Amino acid sequence: MEQFKLKGEFGIIRVRFICIGFLIGVMSVCTAERIALATAKGQLARGLFDVRDYGAVGDGKTLDTKAIQAAIDACAQAGGGKVYLSNGTFLSGGVKLKNNVGLYVEGGAVLLASRSKDDYTHRSLIYAENVENISVAGRGTIDGHGAVSKEFPKVRNHPIHFVQCKNVKVQDVTLRNSTTWVQHYFKCDNLVIDGVTVESRINPDIEKPRYASAPGRNEDGLNINSCQQVRVSNCVINSDDDGIVLKSTSERPCRNITITNCIVSSNASAIKFGTESGGGFQNITVSNCTIYDTRNSGIALLIVDGGTLDRVNISNVTMRNVKGSAIFIRLGNRGRLYDRKKKPGVGKVRNITISNVQASEVGGWIEPVGKRVVGCHITGLPGFPIEDVTLSNIRIRFKGGGTAEDALREIPERPEAYPSCRMYGTLPAYGFYVRHAERVEFHHLDLGFEKTELRSAMVFDDVKDLEIFDFDAESTTSTNALIWLKQVRGAFIHGCSPRNPVTTFVRVDGNESDDITLINNNMSKVKRVLERGKQTKENAIYLDNNRTR
Repeated sequence: MEQFKLKGEFGIIRVRFICIGFLIGVMSVCTAERIALATAKGQLARGLFDVRDYGAVGDGKTLDTKAIQAAIDACAQAGGGKVYLSNGTFLSGGVKLKNNVGLYVEGGAVLLASRSKDDYTHRSLIYAENVENISVAGRGTIDGHGAVSKEFPKVRNHPIHFVQCKNVKVQDVTLRNSTTWVQHYFKCDNLVIDGVTVESRINPDIEKPRYASAPGRNEDGLNINSCQQVRVSNCVINSDDDGIVLKSTSERPCRNITITNCIVSSNASAIKFGTESGGGFQNITVSNCTIYDTRNSGIALLIVDGGTLDRVNISNVTMRNVKGSAIFIRLGNRGRLYDRKKKPGVGKVRNITISNVQASEVGGWIEPVGKRVVGCHITGLPGFPIEDVTLSNIRIRFKGGGTAEDALREIPERPEAYPSCRMYGTLPAYGFYVRHAERVEFHHLDLGFEKTELRSAMVFDDVKDLEIFDFDAESTTSTNALIWLKQVRGAFIHGCSPRNPVTTFVRVDGNESDDITLINNNMSKVKRVLERGKQTKENAIYLDNNRTR
């Protein structure tokens, strides 16, 4: 009996194990079914939300706005994750990102903007406001649907527009065919833009620009507006308006920004600060960038609506075929209000270092305007000088063609004009025209031209504390003085050794010109070291230890 009982107990135990195993198997099957069901609904624990699971079709014809927004809402409600677009063209109106949501456009997929104004509430395809930890990424394409016919679309929307967001990343996507600014980031903090490609330039076979050789649409490639803690890197931008633009349409400055390893081509200016400058720009570094086929300026640093531009370093830049100015620095007084009630006063431009720049094919004719924009500007206003600018290791080759009449042009002040390198017409210098500035230094500067030039290489007007070291520039026998100083107070010119014959090295004019020193220069190829104007004081200029013929 005891043996039978023991066997019975073992049998019971065995049956219990079998039952437990069966229950575990059933539970496993149920769990697998639940996982499969969750996956089908786009709710996988890893946080991947496929827009097709929310009804997106992706055929390029069906409007998928509601499906994409539903996936975004579900992702945010689940605590965050990735909203996924793949294998199709997803026609959409405006969608709004939320906290902790990343929009991922897979390679081969296209997010295509609707052309109906009824499909938008914020004039943006992808919009976000007052949220954190958001991203747009992937190897796919976001298409603004702008260049599909000769008729310009009536709806003008940003492909990406983020307002007062934190911890933002936009990476690897291609943005094309925008109908207005391609990307606009306003008052955002901790913004990363990496590896983004912008192709938003008019195709003349499809659309005609408003006028020849001029921007056809307001399509800046990248607008950083009143943002702080920003990193832009590894981007390729080809835009029908300005390329990379820093703006400040509020009193909040753009601050702590790096721009590096970018390639830019523009139908306006390539890298520009300050068409709108209310809050100014501080602590900015631009490095290792290539600029080509650009209509206006390669580098433009501007303050025209108040604000301060301070502590800007630009280095290691190459340029080719920049039809306006390679370098344009301007302090003006247009004075737009933005969110202010009172018109601002004149701002400040100071503490700029530009180094290691090589540029070729700079300047030339702008059609149909018919003005030759050849040269670089550094221009302030009377009583409001640009301060502390250093340019070093600069080599620029201009297209040239300036005349003797161009060399004697009087340049208007135009304080309220829109800041453009074309604002003065033809400059009296083919290289650098510097006016209303203090503490300006040129080190290791090499200038040349293709067509014959009769203008000076550099003209300085109302400049205080100027230093020129190791300067060389091409000239012809009929060229005005290589360096022309007008009302310059304090100049130190040394270590220069022109390689080509020069008729006159320096001309000094103005009764306020004073404290000008030329020392330790090799003038062996110079016919006349100094030419003095009638109003210049005799003791205003000091020459010593200059090698002559």
